[in-house]
Amino acid sequence: MLDPLDVALLNEVQRDDSRTADQLASVVPLSASAIARRLRRLRADGVIRRSIALLSPKFSERRLRALVFITLNEHPDRRGKAALEARLHAEPAVQFCYDVTGALDMVALIECANMAEFTAITDALLIPDATVRRYDTHFIRREVKFEPYLRLDSELDR
Repeated sequence: MLDPLDVALLNEVQRDDSRTADQLASVVPLSASAIARRLRRLRADGVIRRSIALLSPKFSERRLRALVFITLNEHPDRRGKAALEARLHAEPAVQFCYDVTGALDMVALIECANMAEFTAITDALLIPDATVRRYDTHFIRREVKFEPYLRLDSELDR
């Protein structure tokens, strides 16, 4: 169970995890040592899954990124879908993959060096799979906004 101070701390580290406990103590009403203890607990409990560095969009300007919209067969078997999900999960070029509702079944973001690499990846992941009925690709021209942040509400925010 998260208390309001945990929630405030999680909101702050999502914005910038590079801040020290002393810096976080200036915005979360706890001592630096209490913040450090809470962060260790939140990581140990799996609340904070991992910390990553978000690179500037300038590093992806010359790379190919594509949103791939995947439609499965009308009645896909569970094993086939599980195998597809496992392949997508294991492929380093797949940056995210969501199982969605509506006309599509899955959405994936594939990041790679060029069209030849993209074709090789999709040919290996999607073409040989009888579970996949079709997939449509939309190439990303530029990043407008990328802020992966889950705002948590607490009594401190009210």
